[in-house]
Amino acid sequence: MNAIKEKENFNQDQMNQMNKISTEGYDLLKVNKNEEAKQKFEELLAIDKNNQYALVGLGDVARKQRNNELAVKYYKNCLDHHHENKYAIIGLADAYRDMKEFEKAIQLWEHFLALYDADVTVLTRLADAYRKIGDFENSKKFYLKVFDIEPNNTYALTGLGYLFFDHKKYDMALTYWTKMLEIEPENVKILTTIGNCHRKKKTFQDGIEYFEKALLLSQDNFYALYGLADCYRGLEQHENSLKVWEKLLKLSPDNKVLLTRLGDALRNIGRLDESVIYYQKALDIDYDYYAAIGIALVNKKKGDFKEAIQTLLKLYNIEKNNTRLIMELSDCYKLNHQRNEAINLLKKSIDTGNTHPDIQQCYELMLNEE
Repeated sequence: MNAIKEKENFNQDQMNQMNKISTEGYDLLKVNKNEEAKQKFEELLAIDKNNQYALVGLGDVARKQRNNELAVKYYKNCLDHHHENKYAIIGLADAYRDMKEFEKAIQLWEHFLALYDADVTVLTRLADAYRKIGDFENSKKFYLKVFDIEPNNTYALTGLGYLFFDHKKYDMALTYWTKMLEIEPENVKILTTIGNCHRKKKTFQDGIEYFEKALLLSQDNFYALYGLADCYRGLEQHENSLKVWEKLLKLSPDNKVLLTRLGDALRNIGRLDESVIYYQKALDIDYDYYAAIGIALVNKKKGDFKEAIQTLLKLYNIEKNNTRLIMELSDCYKLNHQRNEAINLLKKSIDTGNTHPDIQQCYELMLNEE
């Protein structure tokens, strides 16, 4: 960006000097020499206090230095004097986006589109912002507009996938992510997102395929390993999931979610005492519902129903409408020959509004038992 003539009262020497300073400033900015660029733009302002290139440049420096509040000040100053400066509009919108003030960013990007030709970068940022605030239709509309300019734009393909994924439209998400994968077949992030989509659809075997492809490209990729282990868990292949949870725990030894998942795998293959060790490690880091219920289920499996009931009751008093807790607690009551307590628990749950069919069915079965 060059400091072209803005005011008639600058002579040619001054104009040449401003052009030189502006060019030097933006060249420095391109190679991330931010402080040196800042000095150049301030030097330019000393000659012309409202110079649009200097004000935008200072805004860009501030944004690169993650000082978005200061960036906003410079971009606004520029727009006060140069109302349609496209770089100030985009810079201000990006600063608001980084500050998570998406509505303000949206207004500016739409203002840009009203002034200038459709721009792929602006369209995708606008679509992203609408996605962030949960406006499905507008987000979809602007992503699709990108394809009018670039039919295979990878950013829009990825964004549309996330948009549909966020709204549980998994088949549509797969449509766009699969097309994206045709363009970038070794994109690890897309491979893992497709795998996650299959996890949500419970098509676990398909998920395994994509997570394994991702791991061929990035063998210690946390998300691919986690997804692979979780797919094995979904297929009840607990021995396979155990191996992957163990590998993950080496990468993140104090991760209480992994500790709990590892405990679950051990419990499901009958290594009960070992599972309790990992559940307890998770609880030592912080309270974890799944670790606590895991210990209760170990006690249930061992036949120590009284201990299991005590743990489940503590959890139930925290989450009285948790269907899984109610079912496990009623089952432990029944196994501990406390049928009336089981019936009363189920009835209380139904009376207080729990409409889950499993609760109703279990209650009716218990009532009809001899």
